[in-house]
Amino acid sequence: MDKESLKSLLYSSALVADAAPDAVAEANTFCEGYKKFLDNGKTEREVCIYSEKLLKAAGYRPFTSGMQLQAGDKVYFINRKKCVLAATIGKKSLAEGFHLNIAHIDSPRLDLRPIPLYESNDMAFLRTHYYGGIRKYQWPTIPLSLHGVIYRADGSCVEVNIGEKDEDPVFCITDLLPHLGAKQSEKKLNEAITGENLNVLIASSPVADQELEQRVKLNVLQMLNEVYGITEKDFINAEIEVVPAFKARDIGLDRAMIGSYGHDDRVDAYPALMAEIDVKDPVYTTVCVLTDKEETGSDGVTGLNSMYTFHFLQQLCAAEGVDYITAFQASKCLSADVTAAYDPNYADAFELSNSTYAGRGIAVYKYTGSRGKSSTNDAPAEMVSYLTRLMDRNNIVWQIGELGKIDLGGGGTVAKYVANQDIDTIDIGVPVLAMHSPYEIVSKVDVYMAYRTFKAFCEDAE
Repeated sequence: MDKESLKSLLYSSALVADAAPDAVAEANTFCEGYKKFLDNGKTEREVCIYSEKLLKAAGYRPFTSGMQLQAGDKVYFINRKKCVLAATIGKKSLAEGFHLNIAHIDSPRLDLRPIPLYESNDMAFLRTHYYGGIRKYQWPTIPLSLHGVIYRADGSCVEVNIGEKDEDPVFCITDLLPHLGAKQSEKKLNEAITGENLNVLIASSPVADQELEQRVKLNVLQMLNEVYGITEKDFINAEIEVVPAFKARDIGLDRAMIGSYGHDDRVDAYPALMAEIDVKDPVYTTVCVLTDKEETGSDGVTGLNSMYTFHFLQQLCAAEGVDYITAFQASKCLSADVTAAYDPNYADAFELSNSTYAGRGIAVYKYTGSRGKSSTNDAPAEMVSYLTRLMDRNNIVWQIGELGKIDLGGGGTVAKYVANQDIDTIDIGVPVLAMHSPYEIVSKVDVYMAYRTFKAFCEDAE
């Protein structure tokens, strides 16, 4: 063999900038919409509201059980204000399967406890309970905002969003100054800040009446009552999330990356949704699912371990008079979730040959889980072959890898819940730097290659 023939025997992933230089400008344009999506959807409820606007603008109709559907119809369904399901009816019978793109829209955060408000030494705080896998030391001393809903005593609902507008106040969790932090510094990283330390400073001004107790707490309640018509008891009926007050921003002099809260997993949710919106007259019926509760195990009525997604698919089958078991067995799913991008600052956590890298395109990972592939889908070779051939045919830049070194830990996705319904499933996603932190970083070209992959899958006739 000559030199070039020998080189062709090797495999290595390539930078998108080298393999598809024309895609760089397209990625920059596409990601302007993604940044708006991030800023308008910091909670799963807000993502649903923003996604529904996009779907309606694209001509999608609300789906109801029993409605008549034909090829080309576009329908959507919102599950309990926290999940989005959208479908475009294909030319082929549902008996020949769906093409499913599924991502999640919940992100690690802090939730307010049922009785959150307290006063201590002339300052008022909100007690929190962290949601998902956070590193607790990352959350003090950054600007925070409050998002969510509160149901008042009469059953009416009021929305809360404080800290995002330029004129809004923000909130913060305090930390100990280094001058007094000797004992704290001796602790292990995961012990220096505890869950009980994650209390959000919300106010420090008292009501005027000096004869009252808990004057700062009363002042907070008075302000909340004036604006929202609530009392302390109404916190019991609330879902308030504490999230970073940052906006999505370009990272680097070259503006090639995006820094933001919530890339995990809205960085896959937005491309999947836009691919669904952009598909026209697909051969197979396409379905995009943006689900909730992945960060806590996918349980509950809005998690993919429940039946809501599969009930939706069953109802689509019923509208066509197709046996859903036959449809599921013929279907394919791209389970979209982020993976860890190789970080040279923490090289010891990665194995170079099987890592994924920012800027090298969408990542495929045959299996997830932890250590001995615990709780994984582990896609069969046939599904891996189908996906890699699809991407190669469509000139999509991709890479394959694992989530760090084997014995360090690992992570799971929603793939196993789909596969458990007898649907062929494989994991793909955008590599993320500083994953699960309050400020994650992704490469724009990887986001765009995710969109290209989802769209090619929606349009595929194989």
